[in-house]
Amino acid sequence: MPPHSKVTGASLSSVANVNGQSKRGPTSTSTGSVGTRLKSLVVLSVLAGISGILFRHNPSSYAVCSSNDQAIYTVDSTKPQVQCILISGSRIQSTGFLDDIIKSRSPYTQPFTNFLQGVLRQDLPIHYIPEGSIVVPGLSDSHAHILEYGATQQLPLEGTKSVSETVERVKNFILSNPDILNDKTKIVTGGGWDHTSWPSSVWPTAADLDKDPVIKGRPVVLQSKDCHALWVSSEAMKGSLPFPKEVDGGVVVYDDQGNPTGLLLDNAQELLKQPELTNDDLLRRFLVTVRDAHRHGLTSIHDAGLDPMSLAFFKTQAENGKLPIRIYGMKYFNETAEYFGDKLKPLVSADNRLSVRSVKIFADGALRTGGAALYEPYDDNPSTNGFMRIESSVLYDVIPKFLRDGWQVNVHAIGDRANGIILDVFESSLKGVNVTALRPRLEHAQMMTVADMKRLGKLGVIASVQPTHAISDMWYAQERLGPKRIRSLYAFRSILDNGARITLGSDFPVESMNPLSGFYAAITRLSPTGESPHGPGGWFPEQRLTREEALRGMTIDPAYASFTEGFLGSLEVGKLADFVVLSKDIMTVPASEILSTKVLGTVIEGQVVYGEL
Repeated sequence: MPPHSKVTGASLSSVANVNGQSKRGPTSTSTGSVGTRLKSLVVLSVLAGISGILFRHNPSSYAVCSSNDQAIYTVDSTKPQVQCILISGSRIQSTGFLDDIIKSRSPYTQPFTNFLQGVLRQDLPIHYIPEGSIVVPGLSDSHAHILEYGATQQLPLEGTKSVSETVERVKNFILSNPDILNDKTKIVTGGGWDHTSWPSSVWPTAADLDKDPVIKGRPVVLQSKDCHALWVSSEAMKGSLPFPKEVDGGVVVYDDQGNPTGLLLDNAQELLKQPELTNDDLLRRFLVTVRDAHRHGLTSIHDAGLDPMSLAFFKTQAENGKLPIRIYGMKYFNETAEYFGDKLKPLVSADNRLSVRSVKIFADGALRTGGAALYEPYDDNPSTNGFMRIESSVLYDVIPKFLRDGWQVNVHAIGDRANGIILDVFESSLKGVNVTALRPRLEHAQMMTVADMKRLGKLGVIASVQPTHAISDMWYAQERLGPKRIRSLYAFRSILDNGARITLGSDFPVESMNPLSGFYAAITRLSPTGESPHGPGGWFPEQRLTREEALRGMTIDPAYASFTEGFLGSLEVGKLADFVVLSKDIMTVPASEILSTKVLGTVIEGQVVYGEL
């Protein structure tokens, strides 16, 4: 059968002609001939009836196969590669060679199944993937921000090389949108600027925005690449002034005259009052994210920090109909609000498309903005060693409570001091409990001492890491941390070798949403152009992951980290049929070809949501 063929609707003649030989003889009116013909008709009727029963029982069955080899990567240790998968409705019914899955369709025993095999084969739609392509389980992003991504796509600022170029992009956006251009009260939002990629690494200011005549007098709010800083115009600040001089877990940047410059770091971002978003605003952002996620082969996303507005929006979407993508939500923890762990119950929708059973706590800031909490001062700024965004006493109080009340606890921790403190709290909180039932996570786990890497493995805490952060930060990290401490940054191999379990994400919109970017970064530790501070061999290449580890990190490991490994994360019998067709075999092609690989089809519960089969 040629690739891409579908054969459906077995005819009565094909049922009778299972061996390709005609059973018809010369026409005869003899009694024997009539009897034979009557017997044949009875047999044909019985077979047709059985066939009808079989196919009415599984009307949505189809197979996905590779034509010449076993190009379906199942992430199932017992059958890691197969030729075909059989989908029945929303689930996987069988995996293996084509003949095996054909046999698995029949409820009857041998030898009757052998007799029906031709019928079963001809009735079953078979989708052959193109030569050189592969199938993998549906891809997951273990740490991302769904609505924030949709917001940044309105005015993306990533890639600008200076303050002036960024301001120019904002101006052009205003000029190209008449509804904003003609109404100076409309807020302009965007995101992705990165001062570390600018020549002098200077922080931008409100004055930089206000000096452009098109922008002046407009409320402009621009989120940094790492989402740990806001750059705002003077008009945007007006309704929030005066800002306090000191902010717990954050910084308002002031000039020499004591005036705010328009830059708010970490917790200080919450001081800015912004217009309430409408449901239409949220829906528009959500649909942009879903569109791009499906295009990149994502079937599940772990949203790392749902505020009340986002959570209410996703709940409403789930109640109004099936969500177009799976969302594993982490409910944002606000230390100034009342403890909610014993008042709210974890939420899991009936169709498993929305799950909110974890809490997200912020421990420190980010390395890029100098807010990651370190044991020793920054090499490039000895006046600070970063800061904790939350008091240790609060952590020791609420983390045991959340775990006791059935919530998974996921803590943002980047610097070595922050990770050490959180592991101290976890070690105290997890004594005598079933860690597998709780599955606490360190979100980012970017920088850890060797002792803490060992402790991470012993405690059973999951490290939720983002490989693309490593290739973004490698260009400035040594200047910030020095040649010794940098070895403890993004040490993925060391974390694994010390017995910890990792799960991979992107932190989009901070980094590219494309999971293949993370796969490539994890196995090469090179920039997309094949470069690194250590040359073409990769940045600290001893910390690379294998391709198998990287694939697991985007499939079965995120499923484990979200308590869904029983029905997601691998292509096994009984699991939901979430899978992706990739144009190239990322498990074998040269690493330089991975980023040119395209998603040909994305399937959720057996239904194509992007591309085709």
